[in-house]
Parts: sequence; structure tokens; C-alpha cells
Amino acid sequence: MIEIIPAIDILDGKCVRLSKGEYASKKIYSEKPLEVAKAFEDHGLKRLHVVDLDGAKSNHIVNYHTLYEIASNTSLTIDFGGGIKGDADLHIAFDNGASMVTLGSIAVRNPETLLEWIRYYGADRIILGADVKNQKIAINGWEEESEVELNAFLKHYTENGIKQVLCTDINRDGLLQGPSIELYQKILEEFPGLYLMASGGVSSLDDIYQLEESKVSAVVLGKAIYERKISLKELEQFVL
Repeated sequence: MIEIIPAIDILDGKCVRLSKGEYASKKIYSEKPLEVAKAFEDHGLKRLHVVDLDGAKSNHIVNYHTLYEIASNTSLTIDFGGGIKGDADLHIAFDNGASMVTLGSIAVRNPETLLEWIRYYGADRIILGADVKNQKIAINGWEEESEVELNAFLKHYTENGIKQVLCTDINRDGLLQGPSIELYQKILEEFPGLYLMASGGVSSLDDIYQLEESKVSAVVLGKAIYERKISLKELEQFVL
């Protein structure tokens, strides 16, 4: 069964969502991220994807207090991303309650550091963030498109121990127009056995069923929940 991972994106300490990663498109859904996280937990969900949008634009983690608050007051398994640029940031994330971290920009800019972290912390605690725009990896809060091709990116890191990949199609993110099924199918054809987490565009239960049929391991949901396209009650059917 596909794993459901709700997302909380934090900007200025508030729970927001963006469209296609554009900060100017932000919409605030709650000023209390902890209450949102508790609602997820109350419906049986076990995982949570937390993104520090302030950190993603800067050179360090910003919203670690919010991470700590959620981790200290729920039993959710949290993976955290945004602003992790070096050892100090990684320690901050783990010390404030993250069980795993999602890393994208540093995987492009400083691959040797990421490989060291995989060896030291283990692949179970490191998720490779593959934020894709036009088949290339975007970095720094999606504000910059690198020259790194998706397949080469995945090949390099899977050969070096990565088992979990969170892949977001930026062109679909926050638009509620359906996920990139074909993209995920191609990835799994090339990298069978990968724990692939899909993100971007999910707008209905049918989208989740299609991802499940495509053998995608997990789906990260945000706007579909906040805009009430999918209810938390409906998601209970996927709880193991």
C-alpha cells in the first residue's frame, strides 16, 4: 500500500503553500503548524514532511523551533528539508527532532559532503530531494535551475547508497492538476527497487490510486489537503 506523507511548508513560522515554488504565490493556511500536525496524527497518519522555506532561500536552517515544537508534541516521524548547507545545520535538524532529512541543493553543490553523510548516518536517514524542472534539478528553494540531469543525478546517488528519493515536478507543484505519472514510471523503470516518493500536482484520491498502481512507494500531499480536495478521513484508508 502506498504511504501517505502530509506536508507542512513553513514560512515566517506559518503553514503555507506555494504554486510552482514561487514565493510570491504563497497562501497562508494556518499560523499554528503544530495544530496542523496534530490533525494529521489524529487521523492515524505516521509520517510528516516539513519544509523550511525560509531556510531553503538562505544559507542555514531558520524554522528549527517549529520543527522542535512538532516533534516534541506528536509521535510523527518527521523528515525535514530546507536550509541544510553543512554539518551544523544537519545537527540542528536531528537535534530538534527530525528522524530523516531531505537534501537537494547540497547534493548538487557539494556531493562529497552528502556522500560522507550517507556513510556516517546511514541511507535510512538521508532522503535525496530531486526537484525537477524540465528534466533538470532545481536548487536553492527552486529559484535556480542547475545543469544536472535527473537520470544522471539519480544514478550517481543510488550507486552510492541512496535508497529513498523524494521527486517533485516543480511545474505541477501546488497547481492541483494531477501528478507526473509518466515521470515516476520512467524513474522506476530505470531504478527498480527505489523507495520513490512522489510530490506535486496531486488533487484527488484517483491521483493517489494511479500512483499506487504505478508502484510509487509514497506520496507527499499538501495543497490537496489544505484546499479540501482530499479529506483526512479519506486518507485513513491508506493507514497501515
